[in-house]
Amino acid sequence: QVRLLESGGGLVQAGGSLRLSCASSGLTFSRYAMGWFRQAPGKERELVGAISYNGGNSYYTNSVKGRFTISRDNAKNTVYLQMNNLKPEDTAVYYCAADVRWVPAPSEYLYWGQGTQVTVSS
Repeated sequence: QVRLLESGGGLVQAGGSLRLSCASSGLTFSRYAMGWFRQAPGKERELVGAISYNGGNSYYTNSVKGRFTISRDNAKNTVYLQMNNLKPEDTAVYYCAADVRWVPAPSEYLYWGQGTQVTVSS
């Protein structure tokens, strides 16, 4: 059974930092590209960024470029999202997702975590 388990969310003041982790089990992690998504209340789920199976390629949505960094440790079956200079508009539930393809449509990702709440106060 495949599981993706996010952790590291919480409440932080604007300008602060958080690091999210997504630990996987039940899949050959090194074969999967990983995506981080977020969904704010009343909004659609959006792709924040993605990292290729070996970490050699990454993608970020414009609103987080220069502030967020995705990394992965295939030995630990874990992907990370380092979030710096957080803004109130970053408040959302953050999800990790796995797929063998590079950045498919959100609905096409094979596996999803349950999400972790990030709240940024002004």
